[in-house]
Amino acid sequence: MSRDAYSYDPQDPRETRPLRGQQRSRPGTRTPGENPETSHRDARSDVSSRSSRTFLLKPERLDTPRAFSSRGRPYLLRDSELRSLGEIGTFRVVTPGDLAKYAYDGDGSRMERDLRRLKQASLVTDKTIEVSRKKALRIVTLTKEGRDLLRKTNRLPDEQAIYHGLVKPKEAGHDAALYRMYQKEAARIERAGGKPVRVILDYELKRKLNRGLALLQGQNGNTSERERIAERHSLRIVEGKVQLPDLRIEYETEELEPRHIDLDLVTRDYRPRQVSEKARAGFALYGSADDAPRLRRILNDRDLTAELLSL
Repeated sequence: MSRDAYSYDPQDPRETRPLRGQQRSRPGTRTPGENPETSHRDARSDVSSRSSRTFLLKPERLDTPRAFSSRGRPYLLRDSELRSLGEIGTFRVVTPGDLAKYAYDGDGSRMERDLRRLKQASLVTDKTIEVSRKKALRIVTLTKEGRDLLRKTNRLPDEQAIYHGLVKPKEAGHDAALYRMYQKEAARIERAGGKPVRVILDYELKRKLNRGLALLQGQNGNTSERERIAERHSLRIVEGKVQLPDLRIEYETEELEPRHIDLDLVTRDYRPRQVSEKARAGFALYGSADDAPRLRRILNDRDLTAELLSL
C-alpha cells in the first residue's frame, strides 16, 4: 500500500544530486508548476534508459569490462552489470526474476553470473526474506558502496534518486512489484510514441511534500495553503488528505513535451475507501490478477470510472 503522506523517515537511505546546468526540453507540463527535467537524452540509450525495450544488451562475449573506481577502490564492470546497478538503485528493491526478464531479455543464467560478481564486489545484497507465513521472496538491493559507485559512473541523470538498503522488510513484496508495474506502464508510454525519462518513488515525493507541510504546523491546518503545497507537487487532496502514488514516471511525448503519470499498486488489503481515494486522485491503478475481481467490484459499486490495469 502507499505509505502515509505525513509519516517521513529522516534516515531514508537515498541520494540525489542537485541539477547541473542542463538544457531543458521544450516547455509545457501536465500540471501548472511542474517542470520535470528531461535532459540526458543521449545517456538514456545506455543503462540510464528506464525501459529494457530501448536498451541493447550486448552479447556477453562482447561485453568487455571497463574500469571504474570509488573511494579509492577499483572495479571492473560490464555494461550489463551497470544496467543492473541502475535498475536496482532506481527502484530500491528488485527480484532477480524480474531483473532477468526486463534487463536481460529473459537470460537468467547471465543475470545470475552478473549478480554473483556484483555480490563478490560488495555492490549488491541478495537475500531471501519471509513476506508471509507461507511465502518467501528473493530480493536484491544496492549496498552503500554500490550506490556510491553507480553515482560516480554518471550512468543515470543527476536528478534521479538512487536508493540502497532495505528500509521496511514487511513491505518488500509490495515494493519489488513496483518494478513490474513500471515496466507495464513504460510499455504503454512507448507504444504511444513516448519515452520514459525519470522514476520518482513515493519516498521522494513524501520527502518534498513534508518539507512544505512542516511549515504549516501551528497554523490550524490552513487548507488553502495545504492545497497550494499539494498542487506544487502535482498532487491532489481527497477527503482532506494529500494522496501519494507509489510511483511517478516522468516522460516525453512523441512531440518531446514533458509529462508525468502517477501509478498506484492496489491490493486486496485496500479498504473500499482507500481504492476510491486513489481513483479520485487520478492515479493509474494496477492490481494483480488474484486481487482484480474484488478491486473491480469496489470501483463498480462506487461508480468510479478508473481502469484497473493488470500487473
